[in-house]
Amino acid sequence: MAQPSPEPIRAPVGLHRDVQPGTKESSLTLDRGLSLLQAVADAESEALTISDLAATVGVSRAAVYRLLGPLQSRGLVRREGSKVRLGLGVLWLAGRVLPQLRAASLPALRALAEKVGATVHLTVADGSEAQVVAVAEPSWTSYHVSYRVGSRHPVQRGAAGRAVDLPPGGPRWITSSGDLQPGAFGVASPVRGVPGLRASVGVVALQPLAPDEVGPLVLEAAEAVAEALR
Repeated sequence: MAQPSPEPIRAPVGLHRDVQPGTKESSLTLDRGLSLLQAVADAESEALTISDLAATVGVSRAAVYRLLGPLQSRGLVRREGSKVRLGLGVLWLAGRVLPQLRAASLPALRALAEKVGATVHLTVADGSEAQVVAVAEPSWTSYHVSYRVGSRHPVQRGAAGRAVDLPPGGPRWITSSGDLQPGAFGVASPVRGVPGLRASVGVVALQPLAPDEVGPLVLEAAEAVAEALR
């Protein structure tokens, strides 16, 4: 049987009445828990010890043990004696990312495909490889490139791969010709401002693309995708 919620404590004059006791402390605990998970992830193959994590997060060893509890119960981390590694629960979460990424980006990709009359794709960098995670094809053309979701290629090749790491203040889009497929032309622009994401929106066609015309449209689509993911 659900227990009735306690009456909110009246805030003293000068404090916002919506502030509840423990809110700041809960936020700090959440922040520390996320910092701890990030530290475990950043360690990659070298598992950190409890002492390492305490120093990295800036808390006591006892606090690390308390923070690890909820993360362990959800399978996000696992203990190997005094060492901590990522748990398989992270893979479960990762498996839910791409469908949501695809759903959020498709409206902008479809709009661009209709404008330029060519195949449009969202490509995400995975280490040294670039992976196509969403594709939109125009509805009105006689023919267009068929691009398969899940296709991978080196991130250094093709407009889509090289665009993901274009530096801020540098070129706003990049072009390619025959890098991945003879006779194919591409224009791509990076998706910026989404933490942890290295991605690009690209157009691929079997005829040359005019960069000055297509580039701004690709840039606009990339910005729309970034906005949808924030």
